[in-house]
Amino acid sequence: MRAVTAGQARMTRDVDLADAVVAAWKTNNRVTMFLIENLPSELWPMAVPGMPRRTVRMIAGHLHNARCMWIKMLGRRHGISVPASVSRHAVTRRELLPSLERSSQGILALLELGISQGGRIPASGVPWVNLPLDVAHFLSYFVAHEGHHRGQIVLLARQVGHRLPIEITGGLWQWTKRAQEGHAPRARKRNSS
Repeated sequence: MRAVTAGQARMTRDVDLADAVVAAWKTNNRVTMFLIENLPSELWPMAVPGMPRRTVRMIAGHLHNARCMWIKMLGRRHGISVPASVSRHAVTRRELLPSLERSSQGILALLELGISQGGRIPASGVPWVNLPLDVAHFLSYFVAHEGHHRGQIVLLARQVGHRLPIEITGGLWQWTKRAQEGHAPRARKRNSS
């Protein structure tokens, strides 16, 4: 067993790691929603340079659909509702925003499942998983995935001559503000014992 340093002991007293994981996901989701809400409409159908069959719309829809794939693969067997995927070719902002909220709830349910199982999302019988399923790795994977695609969209806008205003690009880094916009405190589960 590893020795716990004074700093580690203080962290566990001062920060509930389960609450922190859930809050971090909610903030990440709010950052993604912020970008989708604020994308100029003319960017939505724009093709990715060098990949004319891929559009901003498709990248945005992929964010939701990737969440749904993981919820289906890991959560359905545990009773977690799998949101409907969206058509990456036809999804509208009006359709995508509530879909992202639903898939965010599914990711939260997976994180909560992992928290309730001692910090690891159960995956027995799952044929393919490309990441460790402790809640910290799972959260990091999704934050990195969405950050990658948010960056793609920002870069694409710049490449096609529609540089996004600083209020949008800077707003992607205002995580304190996004956190305040995006969630209420996590309800604590009561032990039945």
